[in-house]
Amino acid sequence: MSKEKILVVDDEEDILELVRYNLAKEGYQVKCVTSGEDALKAASEETPDVVLLDLMLPGVHGLDVCRNLKSNESTMNIPIVMLTAKGEDADIVAGLELGADDYVTKPFSPRVLLARIRVVLRRKLETQPSEVSILKIHDFVINPGRHEALVKGLPVVLTATEFGILHFLARRPGWVFSRDQIISSVKGQDYAVTDRSVDVQIVGLRKKLGQAGSFIETVRGVGYRFKD
Repeated sequence: MSKEKILVVDDEEDILELVRYNLAKEGYQVKCVTSGEDALKAASEETPDVVLLDLMLPGVHGLDVCRNLKSNESTMNIPIVMLTAKGEDADIVAGLELGADDYVTKPFSPRVLLARIRVVLRRKLETQPSEVSILKIHDFVINPGRHEALVKGLPVVLTATEFGILHFLARRPGWVFSRDQIISSVKGQDYAVTDRSVDVQIVGLRKKLGQAGSFIETVRGVGYRFKD
């Protein structure tokens, strides 16, 4: 039986009960809270393995909760799955840009929700510190084990997705990859994403890298590559 801890954040009691029941049945340890403030407190007190986060919350909005968790060193590596009634690209892109790992829109299938949670948990396990070679190229030093990127010796704070994209492209300088290939390498082949959201991730990554962002080149009509 699974023992992973999942923090569920939603202000609808019926949704909380539905999610709690299905997760507990699978063996997960489940904690439910109904506000953004309580979510931040719960995540800091006992680090969960996944946060299932509604966006439309009273008080602190779900996107602000996501931003706070991803900017805090102690919680930035917790996978976040957004659970929201909003399915528009703008909301999805906003969450992904802040570092969320996936999203499920209401109404949802419990089976689909469980599958998404298993994917982010598996991805988290696969990216745990390990004996992975440190990559040195141009002005970059990329350490996958420590989830650390240095540019000219200075650390750059990246979300998990931004780091994954940088590492994927930098490992194959000169190779051109489509948006689907890039996101599949970072998120998994079954991850639903729009071309626009991939572009937003690249824009954010370039901005954080400053002048070094020019090493990530756009190949019009195809995708992106890391300059060789």
